[in-house]
Amino acid sequence: MSEQRSGKILIIDDNEDLLKAAKIFLKRHFSQVDTETNPDLLPILTHNESYDVILLDMNFTKDVSSGQEGFYWLDRILELDPSAVVVLITAYGDVNLAVRAIKEGATDFVLKPWENERLLATLNSALQLRKKKMEVNLLKDQKQTMHQDIDNKFKDIIGQSESMQKVFETIERVAVTDANVLILGENGTGKELIARALHRHSRRNREAFVGVDLGSITQTLFESELFGHKKGSFTDAKEDRAGRFEQAHKGTLFLDEIGNLPMPLQSKLLAVLQNRQVTRVGANRPVDVNIRLISATNMPIHAMIYENGFRQDLLYRINTIEIQLPPLRERIEDFPLLANHFIAFYSKKYNKDIRKASEPLVKRMTKYHWPGNIRELQHSIERAVIMSNHNVLQPEDLFLQKMTQPERQDESVSLEHLNIEDVERILIRKALQKHNGHITRAAEELGLTRSSLYRRLEKYGL
Repeated sequence: MSEQRSGKILIIDDNEDLLKAAKIFLKRHFSQVDTETNPDLLPILTHNESYDVILLDMNFTKDVSSGQEGFYWLDRILELDPSAVVVLITAYGDVNLAVRAIKEGATDFVLKPWENERLLATLNSALQLRKKKMEVNLLKDQKQTMHQDIDNKFKDIIGQSESMQKVFETIERVAVTDANVLILGENGTGKELIARALHRHSRRNREAFVGVDLGSITQTLFESELFGHKKGSFTDAKEDRAGRFEQAHKGTLFLDEIGNLPMPLQSKLLAVLQNRQVTRVGANRPVDVNIRLISATNMPIHAMIYENGFRQDLLYRINTIEIQLPPLRERIEDFPLLANHFIAFYSKKYNKDIRKASEPLVKRMTKYHWPGNIRELQHSIERAVIMSNHNVLQPEDLFLQKMTQPERQDESVSLEHLNIEDVERILIRKALQKHNGHITRAAEELGLTRSSLYRRLEKYGL
């Protein structure tokens, strides 16, 4: 008996003695073996069970030698399940008949009387083909889901404010080109959604969109993750693996948090972008890659060049076009649209009858700083929908984290009511306003180095 049995086999033949003999032998090798003498029951059998291999007789009593009935049922099976694997049985060894059967969708054929070992080998090969077909179908489903996901994400880019209309115009103009795009904006402003929108409206939209969070990749895994590796090139390299560049071949590669990339890794990335070739870790031969590059960061990447925090030549390579996403606090006109969009989504998800946000709630939203931007708004609305008993969300339904940022008030408020972080945040904002966003002058005014000011800007989401 086999150590490990798998596979479901269905045998259709009008010879009961043959069915009994085949079942006795095959049950030792497969997890399920069903038999049937009446091919008219095939639709019911295949509806009730998903067989890995169907062993089908070419000739039944109605049609002793022509094989026409076998062809009829072959077509019927493939109509019911296009991924079905059918092995035909014939007693006559007609080569032309067998060739026609293969052309019309059969996987293989066996001759009666068969040798058990030859039959077993044929069925095992057919079983492997079935597994491959199922894997291909799964990949197709995943790709379809991916496109649906991209569509849904694009529809979620909501805004009627002037700043967002400019973003939409840029997407329409740039998407159809292969220009490299750099998306700038604070955390939570929707940089990945913009990247997906660019891909969805590009000529590469039928190919892969591959995203990489560079901020989460360690230096030791950087080359393996992006460029791939050969089996045995390092301890955990159990098999050959394509990197993200190869996975995105002919599609779009999205490098998120590119501003967090250390200088040594920036050099390696630049070399690949210049040569359009990657060499897997442990390999000697480079591989050509054809990708459309989209990058994103929340860091002040232009200013970082003067602090030797980012390579100027790499910046030139990645920012043929720049898209600046506005923070949520500067999109006051979009608050009603965004709030009602998330209310509708979460009301459906949690089976609540909440129709919209009240005017007082929208007014309260416009006074809050929203350091987490749209991501924070989404989570706040989700919590409000879950907890509210109203049909229209009210101001008291919206819980805003005081620890992140108090509602925007007159920043000349008495310091005794603020903690150290609140004071530092206000001073940094005032210094930036005073010097029109000039980092060096603001840092000098505050008595900080430029790098120290950058860290605080990231910390407070400014």
